[in-house]
Parts: sequence; structure tokens; C-alpha cells
Amino acid sequence: MPVMHFRIRWPDGIEANCYSPSTVVGEFFTAGESYGVGEFVARSREALNIGSERVREKYGFACSAALDQLARIEEDARRFIATHDARVTVLALD
Repeated sequence: MPVMHFRIRWPDGIEANCYSPSTVVGEFFTAGESYGVGEFVARSREALNIGSERVREKYGFACSAALDQLARIEEDARRFIATHDARVTVLALD
């Protein structure tokens, strides 16, 4: 399966390189766009769950790396819960 990485910048300026086991993440994000933190988490959840299920369909097991990535995104996003207008920028999709 083709994997995809997406580089993001959190509202505090910290950048992260994120992993997806599938190119489906490209259907949920556009490089250069920013998303409210809640929207970013929701889109990540949907894209990474779809990617994990695609792995399950092909190999018979879910993609633990995708689920780990989602857990990291959700954990990092908690820092910005109190910030109403916080946005995450997608820097690149590879």
C-alpha cells in the first residue's frame, strides 16, 4: 500500500510529521490550508481510520501505526482546547 506523510504546524508553531498508511489523507487535507483544531482532529480521525481499515482489508489486521498517529494527534490537540480560534496548518502532503 502506498503510504503518505503529512507535515503540520500546530497553533504554537511546533511542526510534526504525521503518517498515514494510505493516500486517503489527501482527500481530507490540502497543503497550505489551515483547519480549526477540532476540524483537523475530526478529519484526521476519519482519514486514519479509513487508512487503517484499508490495511485490514488487504492484510487482515488494522494498522497500529495509523491508530498510534491518531492518538498522538488527539493528545497534541488537547493543548489547544481552550483556544477558540486555534488552527492547524497542513504544510505538505508527501
